[in-house]
Amino acid sequence: QSLAMQLLKLVLNCLNFDFIGNSADESADDLCTVQIPANWRTVFLEPETLDLFFNLYHSLPPMLSQRSLFSNPERAKYLGNLIKGVKHILENPQGLADPGNYHEFCRCLARLKTNYQLGELVMVKGYPQIIQLIANFTITSLQHWEFAPNSVHYLLTLWQRMVASVPFVKTAEPHLLDTYAPEITKAYIASRLECVPVVIRDGLEDPLDDTATVFQQLEQLCTVSRCEYEKTCTFLVQLFDQNAQNYQKLLHSSSRNSLEITVQEGRLAWLVYFVGAFVGGRLTYTSTEEHDAMDGELSCRVFQLISLMDAQLPQSSNEKVELAVLWFLDQFRKTYVGDQLQHNSKVYTPMSEVLGIADDNHVLETFMTKVVTNLKYWGRCEPVISRTLQFLNDLSVGYPFHLLKKLVKIEAVKFMLQNHTSKHFPFLGISDNSSLSDLRCRTVFYTTLTRLLMVDLGEDEDEFENFMLPLTVSFESVAQLFNSSFVQEEAKRMLIGLARDLRGIAFALNTKTSYTMLFDWIYPTYISVLQRAIELWYREPACTTPILKLMAEFMQNRSQRLNFDVSSPNGILLFREASKMICTYGNQILCLGTLSKDQVYPLKLKGISICYSALKSALCGNYVSFGVFKLYGDNHFDSVLQAFVKMLLSVSHSDLLQYRKLSQSYYPLLECLTQDHMSFITSLEPRILIYILTSISEGLTAVDTVVSSSCCASLDYIVTYLFKHLAKEGKKTRRGREISQDGQRLFHFMQQNPEVLQQMMSILMNTIIFEDCRNQWSVSRPLLGLILLNEKYFGELRATLITSQPDSKREVLDQCFRNLMEGVEQNLLVKNRDR
Repeated sequence: QSLAMQLLKLVLNCLNFDFIGNSADESADDLCTVQIPANWRTVFLEPETLDLFFNLYHSLPPMLSQRSLFSNPERAKYLGNLIKGVKHILENPQGLADPGNYHEFCRCLARLKTNYQLGELVMVKGYPQIIQLIANFTITSLQHWEFAPNSVHYLLTLWQRMVASVPFVKTAEPHLLDTYAPEITKAYIASRLECVPVVIRDGLEDPLDDTATVFQQLEQLCTVSRCEYEKTCTFLVQLFDQNAQNYQKLLHSSSRNSLEITVQEGRLAWLVYFVGAFVGGRLTYTSTEEHDAMDGELSCRVFQLISLMDAQLPQSSNEKVELAVLWFLDQFRKTYVGDQLQHNSKVYTPMSEVLGIADDNHVLETFMTKVVTNLKYWGRCEPVISRTLQFLNDLSVGYPFHLLKKLVKIEAVKFMLQNHTSKHFPFLGISDNSSLSDLRCRTVFYTTLTRLLMVDLGEDEDEFENFMLPLTVSFESVAQLFNSSFVQEEAKRMLIGLARDLRGIAFALNTKTSYTMLFDWIYPTYISVLQRAIELWYREPACTTPILKLMAEFMQNRSQRLNFDVSSPNGILLFREASKMICTYGNQILCLGTLSKDQVYPLKLKGISICYSALKSALCGNYVSFGVFKLYGDNHFDSVLQAFVKMLLSVSHSDLLQYRKLSQSYYPLLECLTQDHMSFITSLEPRILIYILTSISEGLTAVDTVVSSSCCASLDYIVTYLFKHLAKEGKKTRRGREISQDGQRLFHFMQQNPEVLQQMMSILMNTIIFEDCRNQWSVSRPLLGLILLNEKYFGELRATLITSQPDSKREVLDQCFRNLMEGVEQNLLVKNRDR
């Protein structure tokens, strides 16, 4: 057995080996093309090879046989034998009692459809028997939901892909899916309803809690359900009516049995998920008007359940049902609300008769009423509030303007715009019981509210002031607390909430007029409160992170919204505040010497990361000329850049690339500095320049393309600056002008450290020739400048690379190098770069 185990491992590794080198993700289940050397072909074409593995499966113990079966065979010659082997296992399923065996067999079944077309499968001898056996096996597996639940994904994958292929089958042979697909759907629905009492009474892990798996399986099931949709809908309607009636009886019973009510609510949650999935399935499958009418019948029942559940609030509620309802509403929104559908869709026929919902206007009203209800009564349930706000956010984006106009006319929306206080929406309140992380959803809430406000706002400053009134009151309260012997925890929580609120508002204001209203509101009074908070609580990321993220957002010049008037000092004032905050916070976190490294380092890196983001927003704004600072003797520009240098040297190169958020804020900032502020870069000490250039060199090979592309851009700006300096050096005598000291400093530094640029050229050339280069355009940008600055080294590198190749490839590579430089001139003009 030990020998058999080692041999099977060897075979499996051979079959999984990526001989060609084109497999991006080896863990993906769709990766099932076996690559084999051509001289292995004869062995694989012998029928005895595949028979050997099936025979081993039946003769070895389960522990070994789970490794022996699943090597993907070649195409048509193998299909008949493969189906025969699968059929034999299904007829003799004893070995499938082992969970490992069972799981691998389910993967094998899924790959039948991955590797072969439905038209090929139906032509196999004995197809009616094999499809019946697979259907029975699937139904049995679904009924035993607690056994190997992770394997269900592969069975549903098989049926989903089979049903999706039905419109493309051209053969006369019957595929029989119209017989078995409805049975699979019914079995899945029934099994999930049957698991609810077992889970609740025995205290087992609830499948509904794993929403990622639930959503994945529902997405697969919705395609299967659309095959013979009438049968599926009839079955689901019966179940829904039966369970809803039972639920109402339990609610009105004199002896309310809480356990039975919980069980019934669990079943209803599953049923609502099923309705949502099937309604959403309309977009994935050919649909008819009759199907739309059936969707209407199903949707009616969910809308009635919503009314029933909301009528019990706040005395009685169920989180799982609420989350299921929000999933359904989102699926209905995607499928039946908006311009993608005719307004006379049959989905509204039953809904109009039963509920008076005749079109998408009425649906939007129902949506918004539900949103306001949830925000009122579910204030301390973060999952429901978060999902509700995400649904509200999705409603406010992606639709044509005329639909947004409809949305803001709804009374529920007007109510939200005028009453966004903790009195009406408890999740906006601050209490010691609530988690600080719960406040994150406020950003989404205010982004959406502001987006809706903007529909009709125009230049009405009074309406904007009224909208901001609750935040004005809160800021005044915090300011008073600061001026007294204040309750620290209360002020801190209020500020965290306000920072998240304001970030959401700032994100949604994308016009000059609306942004200026916000600037006039926040500056100078309230921004000084934020500065004070940073000074006091710099050790607490829960407080500083939202404030710094707000400042980074506030500095973003999105859609040229920071386009202040020529005579306005606002650009300078805004940069002063940002630089003051960055310097204050940056200098304080660098002085956290009293904490241990384990405590201080994550805090410092997170803080530096956010400072880099804020600094990039400030420097890339293009809303103020930094020459103005020099002109008026303002030192904020210099001080913020000096703070950057201090932060720079406090982080090692390894940590820079190891912490993803840090690298994704540092490298884009460096790109901004090298693009617009090379005079600052050249003024740095040699050790700091070495640090920056080394960080670029190491970032060139980063897996993250954001990092590697920023490194290429930064290197390009540096090389271009140096090349232009050398070009001017040759012309200076002609005009009698001195060359700038900045250019001289950088030139002398590079003369003393020639290996820095040479190493980067070597990295780029090796990346282009030997690696899977995913950002070729970015890599090409600095390459020409590097070659022109280091022509001698380029010749040496070229010779080294050519001689490192086998004799048969040297001439080819040499020709590639000649082609690379053919027609290229000694300049960095755009045409020359592109060539």
